[in-house]
Amino acid sequence: MRAKTKTNIKKAISLLILGILASLAFIPLYWMVATAFTKPSLTLKFPPEIIPRNPTLDNFKELFQRKIIFRWTLNSVIVSGSVTIAQIFFCAMAGYSLAKKRFPGGKALFSVYIASMMIPTQVTLVPLYIMIARMGLVNTYAALILPAIAAPFGVFLMRQFMLSVPSEIIEAARIDGASEFRTFTKIIIPISKPAMAVLGIFTFVGQWNSFLWPLVVTNTSEMRVLQAGLSLLQEQVPMQYSYLMASATYSAIPMIIVFLAFQKYFLRGITVGAVK
Repeated sequence: MRAKTKTNIKKAISLLILGILASLAFIPLYWMVATAFTKPSLTLKFPPEIIPRNPTLDNFKELFQRKIIFRWTLNSVIVSGSVTIAQIFFCAMAGYSLAKKRFPGGKALFSVYIASMMIPTQVTLVPLYIMIARMGLVNTYAALILPAIAAPFGVFLMRQFMLSVPSEIIEAARIDGASEFRTFTKIIIPISKPAMAVLGIFTFVGQWNSFLWPLVVTNTSEMRVLQAGLSLLQEQVPMQYSYLMASATYSAIPMIIVFLAFQKYFLRGITVGAVK
């Protein structure tokens, strides 16, 4: 009885600590949304209002009066969606090949590819831009999409998952006369759906928040993605914090929707290498 009581007390304390930490993590998000609904004249008020007394939609109305915001949103959807689909496809194939195929230099190739994760993005920025410029792709969707379609993290994630897939399943498919393509599409892909979903979520969120490369490789306002475009608004209205928080809230909505819709896959990502 005492042991059970101690276990319940430890569980209650753990839940309390987790609740406090979750609340602290939620504060910046709440402050952003609250400021977005606050009148510009009250954003610098001290002490600040925790809950806006007279919430207003004027900041969002002013934001949506700039029609270019919808073009930036469309660009972000196109780029994020395209990169997500491409990464799932190519990383799944690469992970399957590196995990289940034996060929000379396979382990060395994987090691070098994974080691590239330690290279900062800023180091590759200039040579990558030169390559894109020589191909004549500057200020195009191809320049925004192609450099990100095969990420080392995605290949690593899919390979680690593929290693846990029993090789006997693949051998049984070959004995039944299934081709390599049929084995991959009919057996490997259905088994790998949890890992592919986790990779898709991480990729979409990462691309939606991408700022530096889209800012460098585009030179017209019409080709900006949402995050790069919002930086232009910050230069135009540097002191209207409520307006800036409204734009930040608008840009965060897709990520919040993705998280709420696919949160179970985030939990599965903790044990992504498991196969039933």
